[in-house]
Amino acid sequence: MRDESPDERFMRVALAEAARAEAAGEVPVGAVIVRDGQVVAAAGNAPIGRSDPTAHAEILAIRGAAEAAGNYRLTGCDLYVTVEPCPMCVGAALHARIATLVFGCADPKAGAAGSRWNLTDGWNHRLVVRGGVHAGECAALMQAFFTRRR
Repeated sequence: MRDESPDERFMRVALAEAARAEAAGEVPVGAVIVRDGQVVAAAGNAPIGRSDPTAHAEILAIRGAAEAAGNYRLTGCDLYVTVEPCPMCVGAALHARIATLVFGCADPKAGAAGSRWNLTDGWNHRLVVRGGVHAGECAALMQAFFTRRR
């Protein structure tokens, strides 16, 4: 069996955050911010629990990383998220100067990193995007959640 790549390893951390969010009654999305191979912040979705429509996993992870760094610019950081981010979250990643966005499964309804829209290009900051890391596992988590809710 081959060793996991860093992308695969950090996506597993994001999947664990997604599972925690689901256990709290949230849509199971998890996000992790990594700098120099170390997790600096991790979060799961929490808009219901926080009564905050902006409390997406990505936003909470970005806020945590910015607080830890003492800077709203997160240059040199990578964002791992289980589902392709929405426009709000892509915008936050761009403003934070995240270097690389790595996501699990695509979101054809609301994804803003290439599926529905591509909001990552044409800015003064270049956001490198890689999708499809543990895509099957990320998609299965979402599908099972919504199947149970219906």
